[in-house]
Amino acid sequence: MTSSLLINVYWVALLLCFVLVLFRIQRGPSAPDRVVAVDILGTAVVGFCVLSTVVTGKDFYLNVGIAWALLSFIGTIALSKYLEGRHFDE
Repeated sequence: MTSSLLINVYWVALLLCFVLVLFRIQRGPSAPDRVVAVDILGTAVVGFCVLSTVVTGKDFYLNVGIAWALLSFIGTIALSKYLEGRHFDE
């Protein structure tokens, strides 16, 4: 496979992941399922940033992906603690 075809396959896979995760966020049977879906959405956004870095050759997108990963992790921890009914200092 040529590299441009392979990159196009990655774009399509990421878009499919976005659609499936958004479906799970909307229809999730419980709140923890939705939290996990939001975490996966954050991971997909990081993948999008990495793929954009590979295509354009600009490292700005990689920096955005790293920041997004950190914020996504902190947000997931905060939502998980909130769903457990605990405070942030516990």
